[in-house]
Amino acid sequence: MPLQHSSARTWQRTVLLAGVVVLLVSLVVAIILASVLTRGKQEISPKMLKWKDRGTTRNLQEVILGRCYSYVTARHPELGDKDCLKIWESLKHAFIYKNPCNITTEDYQPLMELASHPIPCNKSLFWSKTNDLVHRYTKSNHNFLTLEDTLLGYMADRVSWCGDPAVPGINYESCPKRSECESNPSSVFWKMASKMFAEAACGVVQVMLNGSIEAGAFRSSSIFGSIEISNLNPDKVSAVQIWLMHDIGGPQRPVQLLQCVNNPDHADCRLCSSNTETP
Repeated sequence: MPLQHSSARTWQRTVLLAGVVVLLVSLVVAIILASVLTRGKQEISPKMLKWKDRGTTRNLQEVILGRCYSYVTARHPELGDKDCLKIWESLKHAFIYKNPCNITTEDYQPLMELASHPIPCNKSLFWSKTNDLVHRYTKSNHNFLTLEDTLLGYMADRVSWCGDPAVPGINYESCPKRSECESNPSSVFWKMASKMFAEAACGVVQVMLNGSIEAGAFRSSSIFGSIEISNLNPDKVSAVQIWLMHDIGGPQRPVQLLQCVNNPDHADCRLCSSNTETP
């Protein structure tokens, strides 16, 4: 009888030891498999795409929201019913986690509808290659509005953004230039906003062009030449007045005084010099 009990205990120990060994082997195998799979995921995880233009503006959400609230509360309180949070969300959803070369007009359509507002007749001012001058003019003369003076343009002016399929879905390092791909977030946005701005124009429309460009003041490849001019509604627009602006040494033009603010010593800016000389 003692021998039988001893054999039973020995058998139990053997079975228990075998179970422990199997459990340890299973744990080791599981750890090895997890390590291999994790390493494989790390190796194949997508990296941020690299482009030639500047990346997304830092603190983009705060910038867009701040500009939106400033526009609808301080600058144009009549637009106080605009929902800036929804406008930001619609902008974000237009590009986040998306390949920045595959943006479509459908991506931006909700944003365009949320941020659009009427443009008073006889107030629309279009421009091409006169960016700095035209906006100094509208800041000093509030009788006209450029695209950048609308809510959409005001929020997006000089701001950059693009997405990426990789986490976190926004590329802060680089975004594609137009030469790299046409359907990038910036190009699609400004084309849609420009089209909408042109369609809203009515009455007498103003256009400020650069007459000092060797290739010519009007370029069919520009936003004005390729999008805006073709979307002016002849049933709403009664006339188009073109301001052909030259560099400060060129022919006299209505906005030359603004040019003289930055170049007061230029010969063309000494308007009273001949009258102040003694005979």
